[in-house]
Amino acid sequence: MKKALDILKKHSVEAVLLVLMLMFTIVKGTIFLNINNIITILRQSSILGIMSIGMMFCMLSGGLNLAVGSMVSLVTVTSAVFMTSMNIPWPVAFLVSVAICTFSGWATGFIIVKTRIWPMIGSLAMQTILSGVAYIVCGGLPIYDLPKGSIIFGQANIGVIPLPVIILLAVAVVSAFILNKTYFGRHFYVSGSNVEAARLSGINTSRICIMSYVISGFLCGIAGVIMTGRVSSGQPAAGKGMDMTCLTAVVLGGVSMNGGEGKVSKVVVGVFILGVLKNGMTIMNVDEYTQMIVEGLIFLFAVCFDSLQRILSERTGKKKAA
Repeated sequence: MKKALDILKKHSVEAVLLVLMLMFTIVKGTIFLNINNIITILRQSSILGIMSIGMMFCMLSGGLNLAVGSMVSLVTVTSAVFMTSMNIPWPVAFLVSVAICTFSGWATGFIIVKTRIWPMIGSLAMQTILSGVAYIVCGGLPIYDLPKGSIIFGQANIGVIPLPVIILLAVAVVSAFILNKTYFGRHFYVSGSNVEAARLSGINTSRICIMSYVISGFLCGIAGVIMTGRVSSGQPAAGKGMDMTCLTAVVLGGVSMNGGEGKVSKVVVGVFILGVLKNGMTIMNVDEYTQMIVEGLIFLFAVCFDSLQRILSERTGKKKAA
């Protein structure tokens, strides 16, 4: 029984995903569990998944990036303006937009690290700034009539698998390799779990923290490119509300709010949990406002669970020390 409980605890996130899928399959049958709907869930979750992996890097190092949604919005409108108003070829437009988004990530991390303000406050301020810039760039209106080639990243398939899903898989594999198999990746965990110990061991914690925001900005840039192709336009509100959804997926995937703990695979599962839940509730005709309440409750539960785990761990450590 103890072994079974340990296995359940270790794979609790995967168990939640399976239970949700089973529940919606029982309620809606083939409407939910068919290949087209599963592909739709995968496609819809890919953008959030890429953003969430970027958020994970920030949280592992002890930071937080709540500007991810605004970054995605900025990429969609800047690339659209480059392609339509400036007649810049779409590959160049996307590259420049991703570079701008990456720079925004660097600026966010640099300001937070050098001024030592709370990451939540700094990233919220940057969220407002970038959102305002996005609206100014497009004049507050969506930009349409993009070149046909620009939609490839959001709408193309390789076989039956959507290209965004393949990009998400590639990002997840590369990120997991960096975090688990390189010294650079290990520095994120050490910096987030104990900053002072990381400094004493020779790790440049400031550089690691800034790099986490750079990575987050870069991945938001990729997500923005996919979003542009998916909606075939530049939308100043494309990433609105995705900040909290992204944070919910990351915390649900087991990444600690205090840093230094988390796995890429668990974060991806957390993303799919939200994707399955949203899709299932939509099929069941649950209204948007109720869905917001459910998402908020899930986030609250995940944060409380993370906090309780930390408290129990501290108490256990004190008992062992005594």
